Amino acid sequence: MTNSTTAGGFLLVLAIVLPVVGVLLSLALGGRQAQRVAFVVMPFELAVAVAIAARIWRTHEMLQYSVGGWIPPLGVAFRADGLSAVMIVTSALLICGIGLFARTQFAAPRGAETRAPLMFWTLLLAVWGALNVVFIGGDLFNLYVALELLTFAAVPLVSLDGRAETLAAAFRYLLFALLGSILYLLGAVLLYGAYGTLDIVLLSGRIHAQPVTWAAISLMTAGLLAKAALYPFHLWLPPAHAGAPAPASALLSGLVVKAPFFLVVRLWFDVMPGMPERAAAQVLGILGATAIIFGSVVALRQARLKLLIAYSTVAQIGYLFLMFPLAIRPEAGHPWSTAAWTGGILQAVSHAFAKAAMFMAAGLIAEALGHDRIAGLSGIGRALPITVFAFGLGGLSLMGLPPSGGFVAKAMLLTGAVAEGQWWWALVVLAGGLLAGGYVFLVLLRALGDPIEPLRLITSVSRGRQALVAAVALCAVLLGFVPLRPSEFLQIGRPDTVAVGLR
Repeated sequence: MTNSTTAGGFLLVLAIVLPVVGVLLSLALGGRQAQRVAFVVMPFELAVAVAIAARIWRTHEMLQYSVGGWIPPLGVAFRADGLSAVMIVTSALLICGIGLFARTQFAAPRGAETRAPLMFWTLLLAVWGALNVVFIGGDLFNLYVALELLTFAAVPLVSLDGRAETLAAAFRYLLFALLGSILYLLGAVLLYGAYGTLDIVLLSGRIHAQPVTWAAISLMTAGLLAKAALYPFHLWLPPAHAGAPAPASALLSGLVVKAPFFLVVRLWFDVMPGMPERAAAQVLGILGATAIIFGSVVALRQARLKLLIAYSTVAQIGYLFLMFPLAIRPEAGHPWSTAAWTGGILQAVSHAFAKAAMFMAAGLIAEALGHDRIAGLSGIGRALPITVFAFGLGGLSLMGLPPSGGFVAKAMLLTGAVAEGQWWWALVVLAGGLLAGGYVFLVLLRALGDPIEPLRLITSVSRGRQALVAAVALCAVLLGFVPLRPSEFLQIGRPDTVAVGLR
């Protein structure tokens, strides 16, 4: 067999191998060394992520690595296009930021070894490796394996403190994740039985509209929606994210829920190009719109800050799925050349930074006050001004106000809605922004208000940790300087033409 590995394809292997080596070293050396291992791996993995993006940008071609030199269908291929590169770099930047933030909370003790530091740093690297496999995987079964690895790395992060309520939340998360995995695997089995391959590129050339195809796609999509916590599969997300430690919540909300969304994009736009009908895409749009309204309204009613942010995640996930009815079968051009396509991906990236910053800010507030009750936040704006400022920057992106990445993303979705004559999605985007403004300003008004009694902090929070949270939030704002047009980089590696004969 001819080796179809492209120049620079080895970088894809490094993106997976480095975190895996870090996990093995952490387990071998123990909890006292796990943090050091993670901080050794982080700069190298970030460099690999940047190198992958730079290589794709310079060559304007997809990177590919055929494992063992065997090309599909006999072998397994890793592939990275412009979309993969964006997600890989986003993961690298955010995980490095979360790691720096968590070094105080999960520092290795000087005395006896404890469980939490070992598990956190090991699982952080495991999540990183699994995410990279999801972003570069070229085979639907191997993507299933990557999803399982991601699930079993993410679920324990919810219950690191060992409390009964966090264990219950982790168990609920596990049940929803396993249900999603079963549905996804059943769909993959149907596709393999019908077409004899699960390689995305080969399958896209063979797949056609027939009952078994629609059954498989429906099962796989439902499974991925359960993992992504899209309404009405959201029941596991609020207790899981709200009960986890702040760094874990930032990781789960910022990155982990983006992996199944990424695979839905791969499934609908790569596996079956040109096949989905607008009617089918409208279903995803309706679920997304319902999530936006439901999550925002429920967020307004929360008494705890972390629960408010968690339900906000339910709402913001809904925006990601508005791209499907707007990009499927556009009036002109390919789906990936539309404003809605770029807007949907930019929403995923800007939300990752904004929500991670907000969860980390909430964690610092809870550390300082000993609670995260919104009614008791009065005066915290003066005690932790940088933290509250970072929370506000993240909220700016959620509301879709300039200059933020959320503004550009939502503006592109609005542009797509107008261009495609589907004005009702524009109303949902605008309503979601107003509701987001309601719960963000609710927190800020409390935090900046004068306390009835002198505010007492149970512990001090370093300015360095506060500045780090602000830096993460600033990334969401800097994305607002992305040009308000379809991204050429995201189109690298996309098919030149939509498959025909599938209608």
